[in-house]
Formats: sequence, structure tokens, C-alpha cells
Amino acid sequence: MTNVYFIRHAEPNYDNHDDMTRELSEKGLKDRSLVTAFLQDKQIDAVLSSPFKRAVDTVREFAKRKGLEIEIVEDFKERRIDNCWIEDFKGFCKKQWEDFSFKLSDGECLLEVQERNIRALKDVFKKYAGKNVVVGSHGTALSTMINYYDKTFGHAQFEEIRGLMPWVVQFCFDGEDCVEIRKYNLFED
Repeated sequence: MTNVYFIRHAEPNYDNHDDMTRELSEKGLKDRSLVTAFLQDKQIDAVLSSPFKRAVDTVREFAKRKGLEIEIVEDFKERRIDNCWIEDFKGFCKKQWEDFSFKLSDGECLLEVQERNIRALKDVFKKYAGKNVVVGSHGTALSTMINYYDKTFGHAQFEEIRGLMPWVVQFCFDGEDCVEIRKYNLFED
């Protein structure tokens, strides 16, 4: 069995509009300790992450404690929305979930994000077969992967988790077959 623990990043600093360098907020910096505590008793073999700073920084504390290097996987990055800041983000998200091919002129549609992330995920469970892996991730990217294996996960479910940061989703694989998806709200305990 291969277990992949996707860690949606902790709360970012929304004043920084640069996707690549957006850091964690003060709350996010504190909340990443929830991730470290959750993963502490898991037998983690590798830590991977999206290249975006907020994703890397969310798993950094855990990786450092375990003496593991963080492997950057470009294809795990969040979707590219456009070359400008979107004011009506909620409306934009709804359009994308209603039509997986909808995108702005310089952005990605959810189908492209899903295909890119699933390709990276398949590489992970080939490279780390039978291992336990952590991946620093993002809300939309992670949601499209859940949707790939569970078509009942759509816009309504995305809205339910939109403000949940950090968030953990464990995918359990038997070979290439996803046999279970477990979702963990770190704020419930």
C-alpha cells in the first residue's frame, strides 16, 4: 500500500499577490505546527512539495524534524489563474467547477490542472511504491485530484474546504488503484 498525504498549505499572506513567493501569514506560520503534529507518528519516507513558498513552508518544519529533504515537484503547483489578480475569486471558481475547460486568457482550466497533478501523482506512486509520502499542495490542485478519483467532489465540496488551511487528504493506493481517500480537519481535535 502506498500512502500519499497531501498537505494543503496553511493560511497565506493575501497581501502578496505573487503566487510563487506568497508566504504564510502569522497565523499560517503557527498553524503549520498542526501539520507537524499530525504527521509525527506516521512513518514518512519522503517529503515533496509544489514549488510555491507557502506549500514548501507548510511542510518544512516536519521535514526538518525528520531529517528529510523537500523534493520540489513543479507539476504539483497550484493552477495559474491569469496574469492579474482576480477580485471575484468565488465567482471565477464557480465557473471553473461548472466547466472544467473554462479559463482566462493566460490561465489554466481545471482539466489542465487535474491532468498535470495526476501525472505527477502517478510518478509519485511509481517512484515511492509501498511508501508513505507527504506532498505540500494547494486547495484547487488538491481538489481536482480528489475529483479525479471521486466525481462527487465538486464545487460545493470545494467551497466547504476553501477556508480550511492547513488541510490533510490521504490517498491510499494499491498499485495504481486508489482504494481510499481520507480527509482530516486538523482544527477538530
